[in-house]
This record gives sequence, structure tokens and C-alpha cells, in this order.
Amino acid sequence: MSDLGHGPTDNQDPKPISSGSHDFKPTPPDSHDRGPNSTGAPTSASTGAPTAGPAGAPASTPDHPHTSSLGRDRTRALGRERLAGRISRFDRRHRVDRTLAHAITRVTGEALGPYQSAVIRIGFAGTWLLFLLREFPHREEMYGPDGPWSWDLAQQLIASNHAFTALMWADGQVWFGIVYAFAVLSSVLLMLGWRTRTMSVLFMVGVLSLQNRSIFMGDGGDNVIHLMAIYLVLTRCGRVWSLDERRERRARDARARGAWVGPDRAGPALWTVLGLVLAAATLAGKIDGGFFGGWRTVYWGLWAVQGLWWLAGRYGRSVQPRVLLDVVANLVHNAALFVIMAEACLIYATAGWYKIQGTRWQDGTAVYYPLHLDYFSPWPALSDLLSASGALMLLVTYGTVIVQVAFPFTLFNRRVKNVLLAAMITEHAVIAVVLGLPFFSLAMIAADAVFLPTSFLRRVGGWAAHARGGLFSRLGRTRTIPRPRKEPARTPEAAGTAGTRT
Repeated sequence: MSDLGHGPTDNQDPKPISSGSHDFKPTPPDSHDRGPNSTGAPTSASTGAPTAGPAGAPASTPDHPHTSSLGRDRTRALGRERLAGRISRFDRRHRVDRTLAHAITRVTGEALGPYQSAVIRIGFAGTWLLFLLREFPHREEMYGPDGPWSWDLAQQLIASNHAFTALMWADGQVWFGIVYAFAVLSSVLLMLGWRTRTMSVLFMVGVLSLQNRSIFMGDGGDNVIHLMAIYLVLTRCGRVWSLDERRERRARDARARGAWVGPDRAGPALWTVLGLVLAAATLAGKIDGGFFGGWRTVYWGLWAVQGLWWLAGRYGRSVQPRVLLDVVANLVHNAALFVIMAEACLIYATAGWYKIQGTRWQDGTAVYYPLHLDYFSPWPALSDLLSASGALMLLVTYGTVIVQVAFPFTLFNRRVKNVLLAAMITEHAVIAVVLGLPFFSLAMIAADAVFLPTSFLRRVGGWAAHARGGLFSRLGRTRTIPRPRKEPARTPEAAGTAGTRT
């Protein structure tokens, strides 16, 4: 019998039937003797026809009448399984393609991390501004002509390493004062987000001009600002929390109301003035580099890209050129943001692994010694209080190494990353107060801000906007003198009524 199914009489053995002079036995069915549409009836071994019963008896009936339909169902089931397998493999390939297409669309279609890049812009511009304001009384000794690193030594160094500094264009206090004021102004405007594309370039010029003038005056925080000032030029850091964003929002709302919005005149004027200054410096040979390569190519390239951006938005007959420029700008921004994140991870990883090799960090006493140095003890009483506990020193020493080494490996776990990020920000805040290194700590906190969650930054922005609105409402509120109440005119009837009431 076939293995597709069994009837109620399948377990009964067929009995031999005698007919005439010889015995007739039905041939047992064989699977290879039956086609796909076989009914399971016994057939003859030679002809394949159904065997007959005794003398003129009709052919035997099939054992299971539903075997044919079961075979078709099984064939259909096998076909469905094969089709499902093909669809599953297609779905897997389609899912990978869809994920890849979504990633490419996201990287090219938008500038990722707008709040993080805005915090980096505000943090580094504010840190550099505070440093310049604090060192204003000592500016000439640090970076000016009265410093120990003289103008001749700086000129020899610049000629060998080809670094850029505008302070090498002239030797004198007047030019130094102009460059220093220019650095302060560019920091303020970048922090506020006014013309961020242009101000990011001018901010970089100010940072490089001062730091490359006296390279021995910097520390770790200055190195971080030096690098981040270059990276900020490549980011679209004015998308949120900037005057540019507020100007665009107001123009958009005005267009939605049907009001006429005039063309931008401040941007082209600023671009023209800076082009003239760049041309004068190039013709005077003040900027190092050739037509391809060097700072001359960098500055002229940035100036040309800015002009191309304005021309595409102003005179473009279609939106395609502006869309292409947006795609390129998004790619450059996302790449620069990734480099900033990689730079922060590299700083912590190298610092942690170098600490592991030190014997003082291994025995847990490394934090104790800086607390007793006069240069790093602005609050001696606080330093003595913290260093009095050996367990606290051991915990801080090992905790610092663990956090710095483990942080790059926790970026894909949001909760653990946020905990370590809060620990590092707290550590830098303590360093700023206890060791007297505020600008180094501010620079590192600004670099750590690239890993802050977007939801947290939006919440902080909402709090800041609410506080700003409350402050402006208090400042704009004017005191009004209450006017005297107008009494109704007295009439004889009113006077008589008043007299009766009293």
C-alpha cells in the first residue's frame, strides 16, 4: 500500500482466491509501478492493469479513495515550502539592501547630530573666549612681542614647519592688538551662531594665529581646541541654537504668511570684504602654500565654496545644484562629526592605557601627588581634605583608569555609555576646581558633549529657552502708575441717597 494513507481495511491481509486449476493471488502494489495519479489499487505486474477478481468479477476497488487528493496536497505543500524558502532568501537580501539604502539616505540627506554639533560650537567658542578674556592683561607676554618666545624665533619655526599664524605678518603691538581683538570677536560671533560658516573659518584663523605664535604656551586643553577649531569648519554647526537658525525661521514664517522677504545683503558683503583681504594677503606673500596645497589653497577653496553656495541659492534656475551642494555638505559634516567622536575616544584610550603602564597608577597613589603641588593647589585646604583619605585616593585613581579605558568600548550600549559619560564630566569638573585647570576641563567637557543624548540636549534647550523668556519678560515689564478712579458726578438725588445710607 502507499504510505500516503491507510483505509479502514489496510490491516487485513488479502486471502488467496482459487479459480479453476490454479490459485490466483493479487499482486502486492509497488510504489514504482504507480504513477502520481494512482489510486492504490492492485495492478498486474506485466500490464499494469487492475487485477480482476474471480470469474467475471469486476476490478478491485481502491483501498483509499482520498489518496489522490492527499498526493496533490503534499505536492502543493512542497511547492509552497520551496517558494517560501526563495521568498525568505529574497527578503533577507531585500532587508540588507533596504538597510543599506536607508543608511546612505540618512548620511547624505541630513546633517546628523545638529544639537551635538551646536553644543561643540558653543562649548569651544566659549572656552576660547573665556581664556582670551582672562589672559587679556598678560596677552603680550604670552603671545605678543614681549614674550620669551621672540618674533625672530617664531619666524624661524614657522619657516620650518609651515604652520599658519597671522601674527607673523607684522611685528608690533598694534598688529598684535588687532589680531587679538579679531580672535575675541570671532569667538563671540561663533558662539552666538551668526554667519556660522564664515565665523567658523575666522575662529580657526584666530586660534591658529595665537597658538602657533608661541607653541610652548599651550597644554592639553589648547591642543584639543586647536584640533576642534579645524574640525568645526567642516561641520554645519549652526542648524540649531544660533542666530542663523532664528533668521531662517523668521524668513520661513514670513513667506508662509505671504510677506515679501528681501535678499540677504550682509552675507555677500562679508564674503566680498574677506575676499579682498585674502587677495591682499596672497599678493603680499603672507600665506604659505602654492596653487595646490598649503593654507593658501585651503582659504581660497573655502572662500570659493561659500560663493558657489550663495550663487546656487540665488541665481539657480532649478533646485538640483542646491540639492547637490546640500548632499556634499551633509557628507562632509557627518564625516567631520565622526572624526570628532573618534578623536575624543582616542584621547581617552591613549590616556588610559598610558596610565596603566605607570607604577603610581598601578599602586593607586597617582592622584595623591598632584594635590600637594603648589602649582595645582589653588585651594590647599580642599586638597588636604581630599588627600587625607587613602581609600578615596585609591578609588579615584583606579576609577579614572577604568573609565578612560572602558569608555570607547561602551559606545554601543547607551545606558553604560551615559553612566561613564556622566562620570567623566564630573571628573573634569572636579579637576577644574581642585587642580585649578578650568579651561582644560571646559575643553574636554565640550568634546564629551558630542556623545550626549539628543533627548537630554533638547530638554536642556527647552529649559534655557524658558529661562530666557522669563528673564526677558521681567526686563521688558514696565511699571504702570495706577490711574485714579473716576467718581460719578454728584447729583442732588445721589447726595440724598448717600446721606440716607450713612
